[in-house]
Amino acid sequence: MIQGLLGIEDLPREEIEAILDRAKDFQPVGDGSFAQFDRLRGKTVVLLFLEPSTRTRTSFEIATRRLGGDAILISGAGSSLSKGESLVDTLNTLAAMRPDAIVMRHKASGAPHFLARHLRTPIINAGDGTHEHPTQALLDARTILDRKRSLEGLRVAIIGDIEHSRVARSNVYLLSKFGVDIVLCGPAPLVPPELAGIAPGVSIEYDMRKAIRGCDVIMMLRVQLERQHEPDFPRGEYFSFYGLAPEHIELARPDVLVMHPGPINRGREISSEVADSQRSVILNQVENGVAVRMAVLERVLG
Repeated sequence: MIQGLLGIEDLPREEIEAILDRAKDFQPVGDGSFAQFDRLRGKTVVLLFLEPSTRTRTSFEIATRRLGGDAILISGAGSSLSKGESLVDTLNTLAAMRPDAIVMRHKASGAPHFLARHLRTPIINAGDGTHEHPTQALLDARTILDRKRSLEGLRVAIIGDIEHSRVARSNVYLLSKFGVDIVLCGPAPLVPPELAGIAPGVSIEYDMRKAIRGCDVIMMLRVQLERQHEPDFPRGEYFSFYGLAPEHIELARPDVLVMHPGPINRGREISSEVADSQRSVILNQVENGVAVRMAVLERVLG
């Protein structure tokens, strides 16, 4: 059992392995159906999503219900925050109602960590600003392991808006714990040189073709226009330099996996031909989101 999940950076490798192993038990069975469990019977999970979300919010809700628990969704527009109440007061109000856990997404980096210091209720970070998105990294690792024997020895290229990506950071923290060779690639303004020191085994490459060459996994990222203060890259210009097209796949290993956390902007960071190809595991990532989040909820509350 763990007291919430705030990030991957400080999560021991053994805990990561335990979550990934348990998630296998929650994957669909042979006929595609899911087993129902009662591990969270009588438990209530508050889903406090103060940023837009489809995949993460829905998969946490489904994960809670498949474990037999009750999920209550609260959005920013539907909460007292829209009336001027502070985040601390909102969380204290929720905690006074005695939920068993709070799953929280917030635009401010560090918001879940701040609140975890003041609340006894376990908090699961569903994405905080540009900091971390721990369950995304866990489901990405589960998706890779479904097709690769091990994470050790792999070469993974993470391409796109690295600077603003909490997905990139959590994946770097996780993969580096397993000795993965990680190359970060994107336009220079979106891949600051200091990111090479974020974790062991990380390098930076601004030429996409060089970054992809010999890769086992290509992880594309969305250009996060809502977090950028720099001028936007024209859509066509960005794709010509950092959009994943069929010719790039030939540079990677024959069994390369193509990933994307979504939402996908086709024609900006990835072509439809690649997104819908045999090498794409994007929908598998979505499917594994439920299994991994079930494993996390069980680990926190079970």
